Amino acid sequence: MNAPPTPGRGQRRFGWPQRVFSQVLLMQLTIITGVTILVTGLFLAPLSDQLDDQAMRRALAIAQSTAAQPGIVRDLTSTDPSVKGPVQSAAERVRRATGAEYVVVMNQRGVRWSHPDTHRIGAIVSTDPGEALRGREVMEIDSGTLGRSARGKVPLLGPSGDVVGAVSVGIAYDSVRARLLGAIPGLLAYAGGALAVGALAAYLISRRLQRQTHDLAFSDISALLTEREAMLHGIREGVVALDGNGRVRLLNDEAQRLLGVGPEAAGRTLEEVLGDGRTADVLAGRVVGDDLLAVRGSRVLLANRMPTDDGGAVVTLRDRTELEHLGRELDSTTGLIDALRAQDHEHANRLHTLLGLLELEMHEDAMEFVTEVVGVHRATAEQVTEKIQDPLLAALLVGKATVAAERGVSLRLAPDTLLPDRVVDPRGLVTVMGNLVDNATDAAVGSDGARIEVGMCAEGRTVILEVRDSGPGVPREQYASIFTEGWSTKEVPAHGRRGLGLALVRRLAERQGGSVTVSGADGGGAVFTVVLPEALAEPGPQALAERAPDSPDGPPPPAHPATTGGQP
Repeated sequence: MNAPPTPGRGQRRFGWPQRVFSQVLLMQLTIITGVTILVTGLFLAPLSDQLDDQAMRRALAIAQSTAAQPGIVRDLTSTDPSVKGPVQSAAERVRRATGAEYVVVMNQRGVRWSHPDTHRIGAIVSTDPGEALRGREVMEIDSGTLGRSARGKVPLLGPSGDVVGAVSVGIAYDSVRARLLGAIPGLLAYAGGALAVGALAAYLISRRLQRQTHDLAFSDISALLTEREAMLHGIREGVVALDGNGRVRLLNDEAQRLLGVGPEAAGRTLEEVLGDGRTADVLAGRVVGDDLLAVRGSRVLLANRMPTDDGGAVVTLRDRTELEHLGRELDSTTGLIDALRAQDHEHANRLHTLLGLLELEMHEDAMEFVTEVVGVHRATAEQVTEKIQDPLLAALLVGKATVAAERGVSLRLAPDTLLPDRVVDPRGLVTVMGNLVDNATDAAVGSDGARIEVGMCAEGRTVILEVRDSGPGVPREQYASIFTEGWSTKEVPAHGRRGLGLALVRRLAERQGGSVTVSGADGGGAVFTVVLPEALAEPGPQALAERAPDSPDGPPPPAHPATTGGQP
């Protein structure tokens, strides 16, 4: 069975070449050949006129020198036209000496006194000598008895200055044409040399272009560009291309989404587009490494940078926000599982204790034991929900308190904590509080009197969150650097990198127009303070009506005072 024909094989088709190299070479050769022909033609066109002018001026000069000879006027006026006359002899001497075709001396009536053809001596000239006989010098190309020639005519002036005749000198036009034809081979040789040099240069340039385009056809390049655009804007990774000056050359749709910029970013520097920060440093190559983490807004980005031959670079960006959230949830879940495992042991001990009390028929002691255990957990949840009225935040603190207790850390609420159920962005505040409490728990574990204190209060629509721990604290010189991406004192977990929690806290606070600061706590440890303006919604009419009878300045005091020791 015959195989299907392969493109590029089989019968050769003649026509316009498809390769970029071939097309450019053919176009360059066509242009060079056309320019060479045009220049040669433009040179030959005036050359013919220049040779004609030179021949006419030469004929005029010979005529002027002949007319200036002493005795020519006297012999013309004193003798008759004759083959052996003095005028014929003088004219022939001049003709042989100069190589002119003829030297004709005539009187006022146009009768020849000299001529190369002696039979024409005494006859009237064949062309009109009127201009020369009127005292004017004439240069022209004309035809006469000897054929076409370049002519020069000058008047002969008598002693009194009146015109007594004229001298006409002719240069054979065949000699002028011979000079023109003789110049053409040399001119063509120069033109051929220039054409050869141009063709060689065109070939070298085309070969370089062939290497740069990998011998592709224009249709292939067009298809590659189309595929490139489809790939760049279709993949789910951000791609940012930079030139050698650090300006954005290209960014696809995903990169615009991840970085929060628009198409107008093309042509601008990274500092103009992103501002100062780690993200700009990573993209610009000032931070070196693989899989570099950066935070842009609320997104966690993973960046890889590949330099290009022209001094620029291509940076790929991947969104790790969801993965980081999953990793943090995994950490929380792992901690919760450990806490539940510990509680399981504690619960088993309590059941064994209860079983022993029942077997010993100490029923009243068993009832008091159950009431005490159940009451402690109920009191803990009630105290939290009483001070933290947002359900998400309250649930977070209850869970964090349980985990912290299992790790030997006491989590408690500050005495002045009170947060109404008017939080605009509970999830954002959960992220802020969760990161700070997790960091505080890790810092406080193993310290003397390990404890964490969380305080939340509202001032109008502003929420002030304060988390203090009994850990080793933060050195003063690192107060600013701890909020940058990648800063951490913990070991890297299996699922990713550290150093993102505080950076996210700062970004979330700044996104709401707030701030986060760190300071030292009395007696050791660190205090993180987050201020979030407009984090609370305006109170509704019902809330205002409920608050008015108690106090014009604020909400009524809590019905159950909060404890300041142990878990909340």
